[in-house]
Amino acid sequence: MSPIRLLAAGLTLMLTWTLAPARPLDAIQKSGKIIVATEGQYPPYNFFEGAKLTGFEIDLAEAVTKKMGLAIEWKTLAFDGLLTGLAQDRWDLVIAGHAVTDERAKAVTFTQPHFCGGGVIVSTKTPIASSQELIGKTISVQTGTTFLDEAQKLQGVKGVKNYPQDTDARAALLGGRVDAWVTDPAVARAALSTAEGKSLKMGGMLFIEHNAAAVAKDNASLAQAFNQALTELLANGEYAKLSQRYFKTDIRCRR
Repeated sequence: MSPIRLLAAGLTLMLTWTLAPARPLDAIQKSGKIIVATEGQYPPYNFFEGAKLTGFEIDLAEAVTKKMGLAIEWKTLAFDGLLTGLAQDRWDLVIAGHAVTDERAKAVTFTQPHFCGGGVIVSTKTPIASSQELIGKTISVQTGTTFLDEAQKLQGVKGVKNYPQDTDARAALLGGRVDAWVTDPAVARAALSTAEGKSLKMGGMLFIEHNAAAVAKDNASLAQAFNQALTELLANGEYAKLSQRYFKTDIRCRR
């Protein structure tokens, strides 16, 4: 996720938000269950191992909601439908590597960031150190992400191709259909560790961002409860253990 993500239809999302009221914290607590949506196609943040949904964000959400005294009912779907469904009250919370942006914040309420990432440039020949080295090249990114938004701002690139899943964008690079792939650094490292990823080369960062879970607009009670539980995990060492397990480093935001 990672990713760096931008709403493809922010205006539509804002309009559909009024279709149903969001469940406040007391209603969720009364039910004993929180409905959480994610993509399930963004390793190592959220992905499937066979039929099992796993990943850093999955384990983190389970730990946070356990502290909140809640069980999770998971929903998985395409990335670009996650925030729209949140605005329609189809689930209570989304955790899927969404970057915090002003445009998204018009339509949803973000929680405290649970990791800092950004967009790294990945190639298959020699590492690409900066945006200047992307001039004349074709880039692959995932649809609906801030990777796409940032890539489209670049001057002098030959083209930007967007794909439904980040793994599709990676496949485009491996298949020689593009010259570079922009993704989250942890996602890139995970790809490099696979057999098919041995030809991949990590280059420089295109940009840095904060990534957070999201709740429906102005659902302050739920956001505050999530933040309190996350803060406890950051302080008691549980977050650090999870981060070390998946990334061999602590990816919390330092500023």
